[in-house]
Amino acid sequence: MVKWRGLIFGLLAVAAGTAVAQQAARLSPTVATEQAQPTPATSAAPGSPAGSAAHELNKTDLDAWLDGFMPYAIARGDIAGAVVVVVKDGQVLTQRGFGYSDIEKRNPVSPEMTLFRPGSVSKLFTWTAVMQLVEQGKIDLDKDVNAYLDFKIPPRDGEPVTMRHILTHTAGFEETVRHLIHDNPDKLVPLDRYVKVSLPTRIFDAGTTPAYSNYATALAGYIVQRQSGLSFDEYVERHIFQPLRMQHSSFRQPLPKHFQPLMSQGYPAASQKAEKFEIVDPAPAGSLSASGADMGKFMIAHLNGGAGLLKPETAKMMHDYRLDVIPGLHRMALGFYEQNINGHRGLAHGGDTSLFHSDLTLFPDDGIGLFVSVNSSGGQGAPRALRERLFDEFGNRYFPDQPVTSRVDAETSKKHVEQLAGSYFNSRGIRSKFLHILDLISPIAIGRDEDGKLSAPMVTNTAGKPRRWVEIEPYVWKDLDSDEKLAAKVEDGRVTRWSFDTVSPFMVFDRAPWYKDPAWLAPALYAALGLLLLAALSWPVGAITRRRFKVAGVYEGRRLRMQRIWHGSQWLALATVAGWAVFIMVGFSSLSLLGGPLDPLLIAIQVLTPIAFLGLLVLAGWNLRQAFLEKRRWFHKLWAIALLLSAAGLVWVAFAFHLIGFGTNY
Repeated sequence: MVKWRGLIFGLLAVAAGTAVAQQAARLSPTVATEQAQPTPATSAAPGSPAGSAAHELNKTDLDAWLDGFMPYAIARGDIAGAVVVVVKDGQVLTQRGFGYSDIEKRNPVSPEMTLFRPGSVSKLFTWTAVMQLVEQGKIDLDKDVNAYLDFKIPPRDGEPVTMRHILTHTAGFEETVRHLIHDNPDKLVPLDRYVKVSLPTRIFDAGTTPAYSNYATALAGYIVQRQSGLSFDEYVERHIFQPLRMQHSSFRQPLPKHFQPLMSQGYPAASQKAEKFEIVDPAPAGSLSASGADMGKFMIAHLNGGAGLLKPETAKMMHDYRLDVIPGLHRMALGFYEQNINGHRGLAHGGDTSLFHSDLTLFPDDGIGLFVSVNSSGGQGAPRALRERLFDEFGNRYFPDQPVTSRVDAETSKKHVEQLAGSYFNSRGIRSKFLHILDLISPIAIGRDEDGKLSAPMVTNTAGKPRRWVEIEPYVWKDLDSDEKLAAKVEDGRVTRWSFDTVSPFMVFDRAPWYKDPAWLAPALYAALGLLLLAALSWPVGAITRRRFKVAGVYEGRRLRMQRIWHGSQWLALATVAGWAVFIMVGFSSLSLLGGPLDPLLIAIQVLTPIAFLGLLVLAGWNLRQAFLEKRRWFHKLWAIALLLSAAGLVWVAFAFHLIGFGTNY
């Protein structure tokens, strides 16, 4: 699945020196399949810069370029293997395997036979199945989906969810991670159960906010299942795989036995051991296993007006719909999202499991499709870097265009940057449950650099370095070194949200409300925890000091007991905070741990949190009262006030970010 907590940072040098490429090729074998030579593309794309004609897109040029790019890229990125498929004009131009599907056995990647896990690219098959049923009149894109379900999705502000909302990721669901991905087939959650037990809260009004949702895609697959009378797996096999003769593809988990020997191993990195086959609980959102050759057949069908799958008018409806949320950026179609380059329209979908990373892009006006998948997470963000550079360099090589030269004047641009500056929450996030705390501890900030120009730390280039933004239209910025754009939405003279091309079709960043703004609340929280830690440590330190110097204690009797309870509440609050930190760190070290193994810890923390934090607040109030009743010195009074404010801050964070609450569906 596509996993958007933030961008993956990485460094991958993709150089084309002959000696380096040859050395990498010796380390990572390539497997190519010869195809009939299609009619060559024109030598220059429309709008190409004068004196800078496009390379001719033919098999000879493409293979030579891939041979210089891919072997070095996967070797440098600590990636075991990859597959690349390019189609044009209804034919496979080239399909290539690079590296190994099994390092230990030294099995090279075969583009025809080796199965990869394309993650969320699976969604395109689910959307295609939905549109087939739309053709048949079994699904209405604008009807309340509750009409197709055996359970109810609650309305929000009186508005229901429709299939159009689901196809455009605007149903308003918050993110959910509990039942997402693991490696235990015995714990696979069946689709009919998954959509009921994992129902997320709707946090946005339908149709207003792109918020990528694996759950919504699984819901669409369940509707396909109910409306067709077939299991989702069987439906896709009968109505997509069989018509296209995709003989090396399956949504089934675990894989059928005859496919298992063909499945590529998945690696954290080529230098590490392979891990088990991944199980995706929201299966229609990401459980596909397929060969590169089969993905080529799927691309050809969509480029050819849906031939074999959809009527031309249905395919056109699917491809040409545009949801324009922030003008100037890429938009969402029905299932596909835009990824344009150099003035050429691209329809795409990316996908990531924990181990496999993929991209599929169609250029419908050019009759060209590009698919890439790698079987390793590699090092230093290598999959992101490889996919990004492959797409950019492919576009620049075969679709060059004139650079954008328009600019907003410097003073106006500085004002716009100031308007944009601030803290934001990702629309693909969790807002109604305890993992909302991630928005506080890992904030998304945007603002200006020392020269007054736009600085967006999370939107880095391939090397993980800051991009060089220039405002080309009001509130639209472009990276000087790529086709990437960033834009903001302005309402009543105030910037309310922004996004950037790579994610804008399915994800935006909304300004954080002042009362949850990490810019002040995060430092306040850390200061509160620091004061609380000092206060807690003063108890044992004071006791040791008094014992060492044989000094009698200040309190006795009931007063002493209350003082001990007060100090004990401090340690209990700190232990609760530590428990939340352990849960988050351990849980996100492996998503499979979020499916149940950590539930005892979570339940314990949820029980402790209101007791510890509210108890701390009450006792901090008592401590302040005692400071005045006992006529302590001014320092002790100020210290008591600081501790009361610290306790109040902890309670506020606990309520605002839903740490006080119960439940294991998150």
